[in-house]
Amino acid sequence: MNPVLEPLFRTVRATHPKADLRVIERAYDVAAYHHRDQKRKSGDPYITHPLAVATILAELGTDDETLCAALLHDTVEDTAYSLDELRADFGDTIGSLVDGVTKLDKVKFGDAAQAETVRKMVVAMSRDIRVLIIKLADRLHNMRTMRYLPEHKRHQKSRETLEIFAPLAHRLGMNTIKWELEDLAFAMLYPKRYDEIARMVSERAPRRDLFLQEVIEKVSGDLREAKIRAVVKGRPKHYYSVYQKMIARDVAFDDIYDLVGIRVLVDSVRDCYAALGTIHARWNPVPGRFKDYIAMPKFNMYQSLHTTVIGPEGKPVELQIRTHAMHHRAEYGVAAHWKYKEEVGAPGPSGKVKPGSDMAWLRQLLDWQKETSDPGEFLESLRFDLSVSEVYVFTPKGQVIALPEGATPVDFAYAVHTEVGHRCIGARVNGRLVPLESRLGNGDTVEIFTSKSPDAGPSRDWLKFVKSGRARNKIRQWFSKERRETAIEAGKEAIGRAMRKQGLPLQRLMSGEALLALARDLRYPDVSALYAAVGEGHIAAQAVVQKLVASIGGVDSAEEDIAETSLPTRLRGRPRGGGGAGVVVAGDADVWVRLSKCCTPVPGDDIVGFVTRGHGVSVHRSDCTNVQQLKSQPDRLVDVSWSPGDDSVFLVAIQVEALDRPRLLSDVTRTLSDQHVNILSASVTTSRDRVAISKFTFEMGDPKHLGHVLKAVRSIQGVFDVYRVSGAGG
Repeated sequence: MNPVLEPLFRTVRATHPKADLRVIERAYDVAAYHHRDQKRKSGDPYITHPLAVATILAELGTDDETLCAALLHDTVEDTAYSLDELRADFGDTIGSLVDGVTKLDKVKFGDAAQAETVRKMVVAMSRDIRVLIIKLADRLHNMRTMRYLPEHKRHQKSRETLEIFAPLAHRLGMNTIKWELEDLAFAMLYPKRYDEIARMVSERAPRRDLFLQEVIEKVSGDLREAKIRAVVKGRPKHYYSVYQKMIARDVAFDDIYDLVGIRVLVDSVRDCYAALGTIHARWNPVPGRFKDYIAMPKFNMYQSLHTTVIGPEGKPVELQIRTHAMHHRAEYGVAAHWKYKEEVGAPGPSGKVKPGSDMAWLRQLLDWQKETSDPGEFLESLRFDLSVSEVYVFTPKGQVIALPEGATPVDFAYAVHTEVGHRCIGARVNGRLVPLESRLGNGDTVEIFTSKSPDAGPSRDWLKFVKSGRARNKIRQWFSKERRETAIEAGKEAIGRAMRKQGLPLQRLMSGEALLALARDLRYPDVSALYAAVGEGHIAAQAVVQKLVASIGGVDSAEEDIAETSLPTRLRGRPRGGGGAGVVVAGDADVWVRLSKCCTPVPGDDIVGFVTRGHGVSVHRSDCTNVQQLKSQPDRLVDVSWSPGDDSVFLVAIQVEALDRPRLLSDVTRTLSDQHVNILSASVTTSRDRVAISKFTFEMGDPKHLGHVLKAVRSIQGVFDVYRVSGAGG
């Protein structure tokens, strides 16, 4: 046997003892032969990549056909080895798996292409879900070795990973893959935020580990006394999930990190509930935080009991209680199905999902795939569906229907049947009449009233509150078919309104040729289709107008003289001659000089002077964006040089980027005050992803002091970046 395969075979023997090792070795030999002259960006032989992908899959416990396909997944695309040869050598099943993975790799550019890629993935998935499992393992190994790619490629792949691949891994229940993909992509896209969270985690680790150990010992002791065999351990914290919780729950790092997570693994379902009772006998549960995913599994087959109790020192402790089989499925998801084929809903021998499977989500994706012609819209629906959690509601006959969190009776109606959705006119929840936009909660029983009228149809207002991709697509589809004329009129009116608002020449811009050319650019067959797209909300009227204006060369706008509008930097009312500004003009020391506010130059910066009308010389940094426009009047540019005096005071603007938390602003301002700088202005904005961006402008006599100021601010907890900015100049 080839010694290179020993680690792979060791894993296969442990996770899938009945696998045919000879066919796996043959697949490796074929792949190694055809990739023999190829190298990866890192300089390693190319075969290391398929081997690593196969090893990841072996750890998940996948079957030998999947492992062979993983070893061969790049041969058809990257070497002379054809798909027909592969089918002849390894059979149709492995051939179709390799073909599925090859198709997923074909389209790679732009947003629409990305949506198309996801689409192909869904089609491939529907034929054999193992294609997607190979693709996820392939992406995981590529993310591990991403550092060898150029920066723009790294960012593109990482964003794709966070938006599509990690959520799909989650959707398929493959949590080990999901967590690693998220952390790798997070570190690549936001290295400074990642490092700051890692630093905060490591600082608190020792204190937290002691507390964790105490909880584990108490839980283990109680379970031993109750004669329940159990493995109790701490749950690992993943940096991206810590960050996501900070955003989603809108709480500070300490509040999340202090929440200790414990996992209890037992032998049977009966033991799960017995362990829960034992734990609740010791510590009081937190109301509303108990979830029974054993009786009602999540969409991705996940089963577990979740509870939060008030533990030692009054600190909350989160517990997950599950059997070993449930744990294996929670970690490896659909990939674990090959170990549990006898369970209901497991894929059959071909890997296809049997009818009645709890992987109904895949079938739902296929429905969208057929219904949605626009790939961008499909991707938007997919992203949305991947990012929400679910509520479970009952039909009057007691059937359970899973809907996205925040779903309404209209979402429920469309989940039952498209026609029920279209004809829905009212709803009763738990026996009471409710408005159609009311939110449904877990366990609600929902009854829908439908109209008998032949003209019944959905309302456009429903699009404002429906939460499920299915309902949104069905409503849009109805309007596309039934209301095209209305949409065309609405679109025409919206474009006209947007033009009038900007005072643009309607006749000139609405001429046939300009609009037709724009419609073709946007890939609409004619102008009517463009109007209809605006009327249906697929594209904003404002965006059409902007593109139209750009296509005919822009609107003539009066260009302001930037130098005229830049404000003199008079600090505390002091008159600023050339000496006070610390700058002298070549050949004339007596000219009044002022430092431009748009880029706040300080000694050491490369500078240029601009003669203004009646306001002396304004001084800009050479790299200030406004200088590019000033260069169109070269006769007004003058040479200037630094000559700071003892009384010179300079304006400095800095930007502080931090993970938001209470008292952050006061900590930063206190640190700046401790550094003896006089703050003139401050502004703070917080983005939806919990990043606080603060801008401070302050006076400083000695610019060399700036390095100390930046260093002091960077050491504040949560701050991951601080740098000098050049004001409006960027």
